[in-house]
Amino acid sequence: MSLRLELKTPSIDDRPVFVSGNFCDWFPDVDRFRMQPTGPGEYEYEFPEDLELPAKLEYKYTRGGWEHVELSASGESVENRTALRTAGVKQEYVPHWRWFGGPFNPELLPKIELLGDTFKVPKLDRTRRVHVLLPHDYAHTDKRYPVLYLHDGQNLFGGGVGYGSWEIDQKMALLAARNHHEVILVSIDHAYDERIREFTLERTRAGTGRGQYYLDFIRRTLKPMVDQNFRTLPDAAHTGIGGSSLGGLISIYAGLMHPDVFGRMMVFSPSLWISPKIYFDAIRFQAAVPVKIYAYGGEKESSYMIPNIQRFKEALARQQYGGNAIEVHLSVDPTGLHQEAHWSREFPKAVEWLFY
Repeated sequence: MSLRLELKTPSIDDRPVFVSGNFCDWFPDVDRFRMQPTGPGEYEYEFPEDLELPAKLEYKYTRGGWEHVELSASGESVENRTALRTAGVKQEYVPHWRWFGGPFNPELLPKIELLGDTFKVPKLDRTRRVHVLLPHDYAHTDKRYPVLYLHDGQNLFGGGVGYGSWEIDQKMALLAARNHHEVILVSIDHAYDERIREFTLERTRAGTGRGQYYLDFIRRTLKPMVDQNFRTLPDAAHTGIGGSSLGGLISIYAGLMHPDVFGRMMVFSPSLWISPKIYFDAIRFQAAVPVKIYAYGGEKESSYMIPNIQRFKEALARQQYGGNAIEVHLSVDPTGLHQEAHWSREFPKAVEWLFY
């Protein structure tokens, strides 16, 4: 029995697709191993029965060179694939490809606009810098878009301040290659020395929180301005909020306290330990619209990170007051640390799950 490879990819462009491996000295563009297109983003290749092959094949897919090799959904290198030469049919998937040596096509980067650097936050006597990241083709469409509000703007794009960057602009370019980029991102800077108080509510183990005022700023001051100035889908089903650590915690509370505003939550490594009351709040929660929550945690962060997230998920499942469906996706990274690099890697997966 010969081996046939059937490949699907959501990233569609004019570049041909080849299979390269230990059967062709790893040359990336041998015409004999060029795959045949069978539909949009679909290819196949069948090894000739008279071709001498190793008993175990190692291979990768390319679009004509190692500067165009397959990548992971987050734009990172992947391990070699393997197959037995008598494996029959193998159905495979490539989420992303290198673009002339880079992890993404720079033309697909979102357009970053400074919405303002001195937004007044009522009741907090503070100002805040806010950026908006628009889809790269925003100006060429008349579409309306869902919106995702993100905390800790200092660490979302560019070099990052102190702890590194999520590189959300680059991740949106990755998503654009598979047409999953049609989301407006709103980046809100944190309050530096007041960050803990702004991202917590009531009395916690870190003192008296002022998170309700911060959330009021987003829903009463910032969101109306964004909805007025950009083509948004303003309803809760198309409005998300997200962050990591304490930013993950305040994102949960945004959804729990204001379900008529935020129907999508991106919760990375949330600091649930600082607010034990949150599990009771989750049980009492009633969803105003069908809610989607993408929760991520790394097993290397601490011994209690994953159990706490699971406990929160179970509390939502036990919520007593009916309401709409609550869908929670829990992503556990066995090697995950409490770092921007891990949240950056998870970001494209979360955007796709929440909005696609």
